[in-house]
Amino acid sequence: MNTRKFAKRQEQTLAQLLNAKRQANSGATAFAKGDVKTDNILLECKTCIRDKKSFAIKKEWLEKNKEEAFAMGRDYGVLAFNFGPGQKNYYILDEQAFLTVREKLDAR
Repeated sequence: MNTRKFAKRQEQTLAQLLNAKRQANSGATAFAKGDVKTDNILLECKTCIRDKKSFAIKKEWLEKNKEEAFAMGRDYGVLAFNFGPGQKNYYILDEQAFLTVREKLDAR
């Protein structure tokens, strides 16, 4: 299975989990960016094609996601990644988004 198929599977899984929409062509068009979008969040998805013990996060991914989220009218950009096929996803969000999550959890 090639990388694109693994990526598509991750994107479909996240879209279903979040009741969101998967961007066509992984956001490679001029008007639709990111991989998965909700009303407030634009997700950039990264996956490994085989199991790994570590995964390097690039600052440029985070910066690009934040810019694209703003351009798409989303409040937050989030990077979703995993360590291989079938493994759980982890999410990276900036401080503003984290504080919003914390506030909502503390209000319970």
